[in-house]
Amino acid sequence: MSRAFLAILQRDLVLATRAGGGGELALVFFLTLVVLVPFALGPDLNLLSRIGPAILWLGALLSVLIGLDRLFQSDEDDGSLDLIRSSALPLELAVLAKGLAHWLTTGLPLALAAPLLGLLVALPAEAMLPVSATLLVGTPALSFIGAAGAALTASLRRGGLIVPILVAPLTVPVLIFGVSAANAAIGGTIPFLTPFLILCALSLIALVVGTIAAAVALRQAE
Repeated sequence: MSRAFLAILQRDLVLATRAGGGGELALVFFLTLVVLVPFALGPDLNLLSRIGPAILWLGALLSVLIGLDRLFQSDEDDGSLDLIRSSALPLELAVLAKGLAHWLTTGLPLALAAPLLGLLVALPAEAMLPVSATLLVGTPALSFIGAAGAALTASLRRGGLIVPILVAPLTVPVLIFGVSAANAAIGGTIPFLTPFLILCALSLIALVVGTIAAAVALRQAE
């Protein structure tokens, strides 16, 4: 069972890191968005510093959304999903492996890139690591909420157009507490730990509920 789990995880990691696999696309989109926004806002560094956390979080959210349609759709198209359904590995564990691979190739690189990109949005030096930490613990929620949405549309021909519409409203709490924790790190009115711990809880809830919901949706689509 553990071998099957690791095989799915390794396969998705390899596919995501290949050219056109989606992993690098999310990072490039994130970089592009964060680089362009300061040009649009102009030379007001105070404004840029105030909304910097929101820019990073919104960029991370959009970067995760653009590749979600590939999470199950390609497996449905080539028949891999049927093999996963018929294997001895519980479908929940297969979904967990795919969601984890998605986070490792999207959310994790975004969190690691955040300190460097924080320079572009005039984040204070002491806030860069806390802001990156919010992305590190918050992006798993985006991946597993997205997994549930991707599973619902896996059998649809144009499911990629529907996934962001389904998933985006469900990610609003993650976005709110992610930005709140990041703002607290740069001198907000609330302690950093309060929204940060809520963000951690949201990721844990999304991991469990999103995995189960995605597995149920994939079973119903058989």
